[in-house]
Amino acid sequence: MLQQLTGRVWIYPHDPDPDAIRPSVAVIADDRGSVLVDAGNSPEHARAVGTAIAAAGLPAPKWLVYTHHHWDHTWGACAWPDVTVIAHSTAVDLLKTESERPWSHRYLHDQVEANPKLAPSFRARALAVPEWTDFRIVLPDQTFDDTLTLPTDVVLRHVGGNHAPDSTIVLADGVALLGDAFYPPPYHLRTPNDTLDHAMVKRLLTERHDWYVDAHSPPRRLSEALTQSG
Repeated sequence: MLQQLTGRVWIYPHDPDPDAIRPSVAVIADDRGSVLVDAGNSPEHARAVGTAIAAAGLPAPKWLVYTHHHWDHTWGACAWPDVTVIAHSTAVDLLKTESERPWSHRYLHDQVEANPKLAPSFRARALAVPEWTDFRIVLPDQTFDDTLTLPTDVVLRHVGGNHAPDSTIVLADGVALLGDAFYPPPYHLRTPNDTLDHAMVKRLLTERHDWYVDAHSPPRRLSEALTQSG
């Protein structure tokens, strides 16, 4: 179910089960066309969000923004018709590489056999996509380098970072939608020295948005985010 955070910004909450790797999806509603922030981790996830958008009576998405290229934020895109997909320019080659893989349950199994550190992610992918016939990874229709302002006054800003080089945050109505921007690298690439990007967190907090929303936690008001950041 969608939850209205403030103004035009609605959140389809993340799954609190860490094994699901099912992030939140945001909708910035506008009569000129809504902006969808991340696609969902699978076509099934995307369809659930689409049903919730319709049930809430919100305008259909016209734009779909990838906060970054990782599977749990992009694999639902093939279930979103008639949207313009937007991502940072560095996402294109990364997504092309992913789209060329022979995704299937057999492929997932074989990859985990070769590299057991992939198990948490690939197990979640297998659960998220039970059937692969119509699955495809969708490349962006439009890219940007530094910032981009959509016709609905939604601002996209590239922040990069250790989690993904294409990490983008989305700003609208006092809400900062962060994706996974300040997270450490994915588990299979992580070293014992990798931690949250505290410097990025501090920079973002100095901007003093009303709400801070990362993709795998409940939304935080500025006061709560300041307290938790220490």
